[in-house]
Amino acid sequence: MSRTMIGETFTRNESVPKHGDTPFPQTYLEKLAAWVSDRDLPFLVLSIGMAVMLLWAGTYKMTAPGAEGIIPLVSHSPLISWHFKLFGPYVGSDLIGTTEVIAALLILTGYFKPAVGIVGGVIASVMFFTTSTMLLSTPDTTVSVHGMRYMNFLGLFLYKDVISFGASLLLISAFGKRAIGTR
Repeated sequence: MSRTMIGETFTRNESVPKHGDTPFPQTYLEKLAAWVSDRDLPFLVLSIGMAVMLLWAGTYKMTAPGAEGIIPLVSHSPLISWHFKLFGPYVGSDLIGTTEVIAALLILTGYFKPAVGIVGGVIASVMFFTTSTMLLSTPDTTVSVHGMRYMNFLGLFLYKDVISFGASLLLISAFGKRAIGTR
């Protein structure tokens, strides 16, 4: 009797390679995974993508349309609504945007000084945790279709911050491993 594992055939008498048994990938999927891992593609895509998103969103928040666009989100948030009450929507939005730009620059600097990247990841994590809670505090983030509730575009816009929160935590971990490795 034989078992096929994507590109490999093993008989009953042969042992199926287990993770860690051999340093060489055996199947096409393992070779693809090794290629992606060897080039550190997840870290590169995640860190550059996060930095670009933060730079773009941060600078947009420093414009009148950007500030006006986040007023309904911030004003309903129990964690950050005080921010607009204290600074007003335009200065408050500028401060949020500046924080995003700083986080992006710290993440990019992390390529050369990993400990700085950790700080950028922490700032991004705090920001995305805060904006993730807006999914619960902002009204009208869902719509009913045939009695079933779905996230609408606003809800999906906010939900991406849940994923970005997780990505920020991964950046903290990745930069942490790099910082330990450079000692």
